[in-house]
Amino acid sequence: MIGKLKGMVDSFGDDWVLIDCGGVCYEVFCSGRTLQALPRVGEVAVVFIETIVREDLIRLYGFASEAEKSWFNLLTTVQGVGSRVALSILSVMRPSELSSAVALQDKAMVGRANGVGPKLAVRIVTELKGKVPAIGGIDAGTLGLQTALGEGVATSNVADAVSALTNLGYSSAQASAALARVVAKEGEDAATEKLIRLGLRELSI
Repeated sequence: MIGKLKGMVDSFGDDWVLIDCGGVCYEVFCSGRTLQALPRVGEVAVVFIETIVREDLIRLYGFASEAEKSWFNLLTTVQGVGSRVALSILSVMRPSELSSAVALQDKAMVGRANGVGPKLAVRIVTELKGKVPAIGGIDAGTLGLQTALGEGVATSNVADAVSALTNLGYSSAQASAALARVVAKEGEDAATEKLIRLGLRELSI
């Protein structure tokens, strides 16, 4: 079983890279984000590998981080999410953004990926709820606030502050992450106006 490849980048395709490891070139399928993160042809790359073996093929999937690889494996446990769709999701969302989307039950965020319709987006955030912390890539305070928001149990002043920041154009993930830091310092009882002001300060850093 191949866990990781380290070798010279030989060439790129639309969704794959050839990596030369001692004269043997491995074709590795990757998300758009991973492909963009790889070095240029002729330079050394390191990718984490997931090997898929079926009756009619053996295919290698490569990832820039172990968190991305973990998300790939988790996403493919959802009915209707194959390798191609999982890579499509990982092409438009970082692991931390996926953690946020699942915690917030934000189907619209997941639905941005090609091949993910409204019903599949709902299934993904629903089935993966509660499975995020082990591979999240997101701090516990932010995850806790996002989970409370997703379940509708966040205090009203915090929820109102998040809503105000999203109305100003920030994503729900950005807003909740900023306010998680504010709440950690000021407490949940701070006035909504103060939370918004300090949240904007955090977002401007």
